[in-house]
Order: sequence, then C-alpha cells, then structure tokens
Amino acid sequence: MKIKTLLLAALSTVAVSGCMNAAQHRAQVQDDSGERMTVGVVQKEIRIGMSGADVAAVLGSPNIVSTDEQRREVWIYDKISTDVSYSTSSGGISSLILGAGSSVLGGVGGGVNRDAGASSKSQKTLTVIIKFDENKLVRDFAYHTSRF
Repeated sequence: MKIKTLLLAALSTVAVSGCMNAAQHRAQVQDDSGERMTVGVVQKEIRIGMSGADVAAVLGSPNIVSTDEQRREVWIYDKISTDVSYSTSSGGISSLILGAGSSVLGGVGGGVNRDAGASSKSQKTLTVIIKFDENKLVRDFAYHTSRF
C-alpha cells in the first residue's frame, strides 16, 4: 500500500509541476533586457540646461525635429509599444493502479486532462517634447503617457 501511495504522490507532483499559467508563459517570453525609454528615465535624466548631445545620449535620436515660432529647435520622441502574449497549457494526471495480493497483476487505469489558454494585447504610448533655447540647451520639456 505504501508503494501505491508513493507512486501516486510522485505522479501527481510531476503532472502538476508541468502546468504553467499565462503569467508564467509571458514572463518567459518577455524581453526586458534592453534599455527602454520610460517616464522614469525622462524624469530622472532630463534637466533644464542640458545640451542636445546629452539629451541624445540619454534618449537616443528623436523621431521629429522641428522649430518653434522663434526658430528654436524642438525635439519630439514618440514611442509606441504593443505587448501581445498568448499562452496555452495542457496537463493532466494519468494513473495506473496495480492490484496487489494476487498472482497476476491486474490494473485499473484512468486519468484527468486539462487544457487552458489565454491571450492579451495592450499598447502603451510615450510622447516626450524637448524644447531648446537659442544656445541649444534644454529650456523646457514635457511628456505624456497612455496605456490601453
């Protein structure tokens, strides 16, 4: 009887440990290794009086370079990211109970299987506007972020 209990416990552990939920699948495929422009980076790194070279070193090249009514440069960073994740899992427990106490081993088999899946899609935008003065130093900056 102890062998049956140990065997059932081992099979249950293996079957359950093989199942992953959608959040676990997403964590495995999401790449957070690269530098990303975020509101936190803008708030922490961008300062009034910075040069354009310093801004470019922190944020990279702007998407749009324009001028205002006084011919001062304005840099616009417009970033959009889309996160799509899909996860599917299947698992189950199959059992084979061997009869004991007889000269011929008899068995009863059965099982429970489960399939599950989920998907999600979200988008984020970040717009950063850097305004420079006549000396090409940051005179003002603003940002807007949204998530949907």
